Amino acid sequence: MASKTLRALGGADKTPAALASSTLILVDYQNTYTRGVMELDGWKPALEAASDLLSRARAAGAEVIHVQHDGGEGSPYDIRAEIGEIHPRVAPIDGEPVVVKQAPDAFHGTDLGKLVDEAGNENVIVAGFMTHMCIAYTSASAALRGNRPTVPADACATRSIVNVSADELHRSGLAAIADAYGVVVASGKELA
Repeated sequence: MASKTLRALGGADKTPAALASSTLILVDYQNTYTRGVMELDGWKPALEAASDLLSRARAAGAEVIHVQHDGGEGSPYDIRAEIGEIHPRVAPIDGEPVVVKQAPDAFHGTDLGKLVDEAGNENVIVAGFMTHMCIAYTSASAALRGNRPTVPADACATRSIVNVSADELHRSGLAAIADAYGVVVASGKELA
């Protein structure tokens, strides 16, 4: 029998965020992860789910913040090159800020916290690439700063590493988030 999460033991609210009263943080939906050395398993369905989530969030009037990782010139994360650009399916529109980061935690060394605070929503929805890295770190950081993160599993993806499959790593990252930091839902369609 599965043990209760730390959040459940502490009596944390397990209600997922509502789109209209949340800030949607889209993390690293970059071309980096759609081909080449960093191509993720399941990136296509995750990107489709993210595109749907973004459309629904915009329609609900949610605040939207995009995050883009910059690894420097010549890297797979070079934001000055096409490989590092945000994928067109989830590209920002006028008025949606883009935060450039250089660490897995999108709050670290960036103005993301300031933008989230200015949006005025305690609830944040965190989705993107890679589940076990930037999504896990950013969700943890959001919770530790007093936000209530919700993560839609279907809008996230990762890759296989060492002897761990992408599916195992994805599920493990989501389990860690659900245990200590936020609400995990199977699909962004569950967010009204």
